[in-house]
Amino acid sequence: MLKFFSKIILTKILGWKLNGLLPNDKKYIIAVVPHSKSFDLVIAILIRSYLGLRIKFIGKKELFNPFTSFFFKSIGGIPVNRSITNNFVESVVKLFESNVINILAIAPEGTRKFVKKWKSGFYYIALGARVPIVMVSFDYMKKEVNINDKFFPSGNFDNDIKKLEDLVMDVVIRNKN
Repeated sequence: MLKFFSKIILTKILGWKLNGLLPNDKKYIIAVVPHSKSFDLVIAILIRSYLGLRIKFIGKKELFNPFTSFFFKSIGGIPVNRSITNNFVESVVKLFESNVINILAIAPEGTRKFVKKWKSGFYYIALGARVPIVMVSFDYMKKEVNINDKFFPSGNFDNDIKKLEDLVMDVVIRNKN
């Protein structure tokens, strides 16, 4: 029932289209770009419900205050303190290894503001957990969610990031803040 209502809201009421399919793999990272609007979360929740998936996501710790923590955790949120370095990549890799996380959505920009360079954490989490990355773009101009084929990181960060950026560059450029 939730799948049905999510599909109706996403496609009929809001007018969004879903292009591509998420892989059947049990574990992977969904790298969502651009993360330019708070509404990204609404679209993501509708897609997740429509597809019937349990997807975790990373959010800044400020979202998880006493008033909102229950909500964000109940929809798969994991708080991160961006002001300190605390072996975050290693911690998330362990969550993949212990099956606490199977599918993780993360914004490579690390913020809703325009950035010239993505953060590298999502890449190194995928590399360490030996899971593929699926690039997903939210095209607000066309109201399309584009899902690319899975990509396995090789360990050559510079080359791999260029390939991942190329998959979504058209959408990122058009949605630049």
